Amino acid sequence: MSRIASLTLDDSGLPAPTPEIEQERRVAIFDLLEENSFALPARDGRDAPEGPYDLGLAIRERRLVFEIANESGDRVAEFHLSLGPFRQVVKDYFQICASYFEAVKSLPPSQIETIDMARRGIHNEGARVLQERLEDKAVVDIDTARRLFTLICVLHFGG
Repeated sequence: MSRIASLTLDDSGLPAPTPEIEQERRVAIFDLLEENSFALPARDGRDAPEGPYDLGLAIRERRLVFEIANESGDRVAEFHLSLGPFRQVVKDYFQICASYFEAVKSLPPSQIETIDMARRGIHNEGARVLQERLEDKAVVDIDTARRLFTLICVLHFGG
């Protein structure tokens, strides 16, 4: 049961998202809850807490906060990640997404496809950074990391 069963984004205090950002958020949450791989490793001589997990994501004091509870609602882990390693890739991702949204309005399919390939490459880079930052804290596959990166971008948008 190494999976996320529910997800809560704490976006209190953040500006309202644009329609495009809100759509990205809905799709990422849906896809994440449909299929994901998320496990907590054993730490400090203790067995790993079993899932499925309820995940809370937030940005607090310029840090990305993961709050993880079990199905009973008992908090089993919490960790904070610096946003510094994500800043450039999030900025690049938003820039390429803006280019993509503009391109679909007027450019031919071949140019849209080129921009979309670049967007996917930056998205993969963000997922890779997340997997590195989660090392020794949580184990996620690349698809789960991609979906979580999208949600980090959504939170970062207002943070």
